[in-house]
Amino acid sequence: MLEAIDLKKTYGEYQALKGLNFKIDKGEIFCLLGQNGAGKTTTINIFLGLLKPTSGKALINHMEVGTQMADTNKLIAYIPEVVQLYGNLSGTENLDLFSRMAGYRYSAKELMNFLEKSGLPQQAHARPLSTYSKGMRQKVGIAIALSKHAEVVFMDEPTSGLDPKATDEFTLICKQLAHAGTAIFMATHDIFNAVNVGSRIGIMKEGEMVHSTSTTDVDAKSLQQLYLKTI
Repeated sequence: MLEAIDLKKTYGEYQALKGLNFKIDKGEIFCLLGQNGAGKTTTINIFLGLLKPTSGKALINHMEVGTQMADTNKLIAYIPEVVQLYGNLSGTENLDLFSRMAGYRYSAKELMNFLEKSGLPQQAHARPLSTYSKGMRQKVGIAIALSKHAEVVFMDEPTSGLDPKATDEFTLICKQLAHAGTAIFMATHDIFNAVNVGSRIGIMKEGEMVHSTSTTDVDAKSLQQLYLKTI
């Protein structure tokens, strides 16, 4: 579903990405670790079409981002560290608005089903977003991804600031999405959750992928040691 081919991004003499290569298949959760400035968010922004690579290709389902933007945008959803929604609207109203912007119209029952699948309690559906915790906002973001029938979901530090219970709930939802065939690309600093939720883990340093491993081949302690040696 996702492929980076010799992806480079430069700003003057600064190289944010230095020939990045990777592939992510359907149903995979790829967790990307790295310090701030390693190139994680730059990579996501290129796949979202917000940045143009200096050279190389970013492919979504074999289609090149940038040249086939209308087609690739239909396949993706994005959940940032802070989900930007409308605080004066309810969870249901936000979901209705964003799904309509993506070209979908759903009944009240269908909207409720998306929110329930995302793990948002029914009693919160009609409450203003301004009363939601960060974990609840993340669930609305997941509901929006479900309503768009996204085949790829990008996440940037999604568990930052979540308490252990909310992190565990978020992890379960990610695994359910992957089980249904969704490819997930998650940039994170959370080593322990990366091992828990991920199928594969990559470590970036100064714009390059310096390590990539399956989570079946590493535990949290050894990954932490590898990460500390890398940075």
